[in-house]
Amino acid sequence: MLRSVILAASRSTRIERLVETAPFTRDVVRRFVAGTTTDDALRATRQLVGDRLAVSIDHLGEDTVSGDQAVTVRDEYLALLGGLAEAGLTPATEVSVKLSALGQKFDERLARDNAHAICAAASAAGTTVTLDMEDHTTTDSTLDILAELRKDFPGTGAVLQAYLRRTEADCRELATAGSRVRLCKGAYKEPESVAYQSAREVDKSYVRCLNVLLSGQGYPMIATHDPRLIAIAEDRSRWFDRTPDQFEFQLLYGVRPDEQARLAEAGHTVRVYLPYGTDWYGYLMRRLAERPANLAFFARAVASRR
Repeated sequence: MLRSVILAASRSTRIERLVETAPFTRDVVRRFVAGTTTDDALRATRQLVGDRLAVSIDHLGEDTVSGDQAVTVRDEYLALLGGLAEAGLTPATEVSVKLSALGQKFDERLARDNAHAICAAASAAGTTVTLDMEDHTTTDSTLDILAELRKDFPGTGAVLQAYLRRTEADCRELATAGSRVRLCKGAYKEPESVAYQSAREVDKSYVRCLNVLLSGQGYPMIATHDPRLIAIAEDRSRWFDRTPDQFEFQLLYGVRPDEQARLAEAGHTVRVYLPYGTDWYGYLMRRLAERPANLAFFARAVASRR
């Protein structure tokens, strides 16, 4: 119920305005978002890489409604990748891209072409791209564009969401040599017809998908903060004789930093998903929905400003 309420709030422009203007918001956002500019992203990335963590940077923005906006997003990624290369932060750092920000919802070919340009810039910078997954209506389109991009850039990564009923089959399709797949639970409000609704069902699906990916020939990227699922992933990786360079854990910037450090100390590759940009509201609300315990941090921030 709480998750549904938070997701509903993520789509409310009225609540967005209230949150954006609240005096305590800056402190809350700073924990989960690197900042608003490319320089902010580079600064946070330097610190994470200095702590022996890998990074995946996401430029926030999903409400692209014109070709000009899509090109602006593309150019932001090109500038970011140039900055990463110049700063020597690749290959430890890759970028994550939402196709909706590149025009997917109104022109799939434009989105594909923009993504291709970003993949080319990433390749030139010595790194890779992962295509973020969004609500279920975009899944087929995203996977189709992924297949096109992999013809020229085979290291392009995919994201699959365990709460979708189709995902176990998608994992089987993508668990192939050279394939990079980030497995997460999923953070969008979806109907029961396409997605599991209970936490127990989602967790069971996550473990089934995890087994498929770890038993396959690809490179699994295990994206979860759930202690139980992390423990299962550590156990399953040993069961399938995976060495530390054959998979990685991914956690969000600002969430469970002590666990990030623990996993890195244990010899695992740990990649931090690092968002930046001005369109942070929807991202922040989905993070709260994924882990409602984060609301306690939000509440403390509110209390500290009273």
